Amino acid sequence: MFYHATRRLCPASRTLFLRRSYGSGVAALTILSGESEVLVGAKSTIHAIDGRAADVTGTVDVDAGTRLVGGRIEVPIAALKSGNPLYDVELQRRVDARRYPTIVGEVRTATALGDDGLFRVEGDVLFHGVTRGVEGKVLVRSDGHRVRIEGEHVFDVREFGIKPPRILALRVEPTVKVRLRLVAEPA
Repeated sequence: MFYHATRRLCPASRTLFLRRSYGSGVAALTILSGESEVLVGAKSTIHAIDGRAADVTGTVDVDAGTRLVGGRIEVPIAALKSGNPLYDVELQRRVDARRYPTIVGEVRTATALGDDGLFRVEGDVLFHGVTRGVEGKVLVRSDGHRVRIEGEHVFDVREFGIKPPRILALRVEPTVKVRLRLVAEPA
């Protein structure tokens, strides 16, 4: 797939990303905030800590219906809620949400692993001012004019310069499981 890359400044982080412009036949679908979500799961010495963000924005680039070719997702840190205000305040403090208010993910490549909608994706995640390459698998399904994407990945927060938090007597493990459930449609 040939594309033209342009530099784009992420306003939240002031980090340059390459934004791809594809040839004809590729559609940039808009991620529907409120219908899409990012789920975060962490383990602690006492119990699991789960969070959710529904204020998800971005685009999904597809051709031929559901053939994923690229995309970008942005999640405001302030949108991540666990249901426990104490945990939420500690998360905001720990990740320095005032300085780094947004998590950004960008797909560099997507390779179909068959005809069942499974793709291997490679991209970059910007979190806490640190960009890391990441790869994983996502499932892409067409639902009428909408596209649904699901995937998960385990991250070690230490790779992004974050010390695993301690909340009172609670010690949180450094690995977190992140699940994406995205819904996108033509703008």
